[in-house]
Amino acid sequence: MTRPVVVKLGSSLVAGPGGRVRRSLLRARAGEIAALVHAGTPVTVVSSGAIALGLPRLGLAERPRSLPKLQAASALGQARLQRVWDEALGRAGLRSAQVLLTAIDVADRAAYLNARHAFAALFSLGAVPVVNENDVTATDEITFGDNDALAAQVAILVRARLLVLLTEVKGVYSRAPGTPGAELLELGSAAAAAELGDGSPLGKGGMRSKILAAEIAASAGIPTVIAGGATTADVLGPIVAGERRGTRFDAGASAPSAFKLWLRHGKPVAARLHVDRGAHRALTKEGASLLAVGVSSVEGTFEPGDAVELVAPDGGAFAKGIAAVSSADLAGRPRGVEAVHRDRLVRY
Repeated sequence: MTRPVVVKLGSSLVAGPGGRVRRSLLRARAGEIAALVHAGTPVTVVSSGAIALGLPRLGLAERPRSLPKLQAASALGQARLQRVWDEALGRAGLRSAQVLLTAIDVADRAAYLNARHAFAALFSLGAVPVVNENDVTATDEITFGDNDALAAQVAILVRARLLVLLTEVKGVYSRAPGTPGAELLELGSAAAAAELGDGSPLGKGGMRSKILAAEIAASAGIPTVIAGGATTADVLGPIVAGERRGTRFDAGASAPSAFKLWLRHGKPVAARLHVDRGAHRALTKEGASLLAVGVSSVEGTFEPGDAVELVAPDGGAFAKGIAAVSSADLAGRPRGVEAVHRDRLVRY
């Protein structure tokens, strides 16, 4: 099966003023998605908009700061969001599937693999997964942060061949679009110097979060395009065909294994292990495992199976791994105790 394409739409492309659904835009994107699926390319949609569609039911015009109100708005809007996508994709001859993910689902290896298998099954059926974060169960401490980050995680999860982040503007500009001297940047490598603005009142992210998501995907070997989606003209077809649209972030030179991609991008860090010079040399030059005797200090507490970040003597983090023992087991730097096995370690 051809590797899938992941398409993310921001809230402003889904909902207009007053929570009005932008049906013409969604139908245009659904038609393009159908063309890709019928040509043999699976597509996953990551769609914002649940909160934007739920806010009017709470009598609100902008995102509240209260987490319970945000969760209530999401719960009220999520059913409507899925219904809208189901209708748009159905008109194009496709079946849609609702997939709600949490950061915990990504952090847990078994849940992560289950989700991957579910996506594969949906692709084999010709269905289009419509993904959103499960805001009702997310917390400030355990969340993807925004749907741009979620889209990058989904792209890594399904081993996508392309991630497309659609927004109101045509891509990343050197400064705010419409201001003197603003230029569309064709290459993501130039985005670091851009003067970026904030997100919209209805959305959580902004161009900064899209660039970060693109960089995450690129490090996993997935090229990303940030482009304008506020049009009923063709957008996805030309991008997937390789036409220059928006701002393109090229994939990294090499992609790690699926396990190491999950470890690097999906597993949250529970603690940090500072290593001495000998351990740092053995880890970086010889590909060795980390032994307890090489751990000079520990920040935080952890249990076996937690992710730990490794810090070099100069203070820079250089790797991440799965702990084989608990933080208590490292007390006194006992000899013969393996802290992190080399096969469960990924370097930055």
